[in-house]
Amino acid sequence: MFENGMDEHAKVFAIAVAAELSGMHPQTLRQYDRLGLVSPGRTAGKSRRYSMRDVAKLREIAHLSAEGISLEGIRRVIELEDRVNALSTRVRELEAALADELLNRPGRRVFAAGTEGDVISVKAGTRIRRSNQVVVWRPLDRH
Repeated sequence: MFENGMDEHAKVFAIAVAAELSGMHPQTLRQYDRLGLVSPGRTAGKSRRYSMRDVAKLREIAHLSAEGISLEGIRRVIELEDRVNALSTRVRELEAALADELLNRPGRRVFAAGTEGDVISVKAGTRIRRSNQVVVWRPLDRH
């Protein structure tokens, strides 16, 4: 979602608008669709509809092409970037699931130091109230 609430994946732009936003000719967009570089949505009448994400991808394709990368190379770069994004999303999901599991595991024990230096067990999710007393430590004189 963009700040204005628009979904970047919503397929709303006709090919002429997407071509203008990406700085390309509509025929180039049709070719990229045939090659599978960009996959626009389709209306009931089979017209292509592009999202802001598609337009961003078209701009990236133009940039890579300007650097001299072939269309097959661009296809591979995009494929790998999509795979990295999918794997990053999955890692975040698994990290969240692991954190939830660790927090909600029955019998989980948390330990803290008591005021006398002893070890005490506390219920998961509770905080120990800390004393605001000042303690001065002085080593024993051992002559």
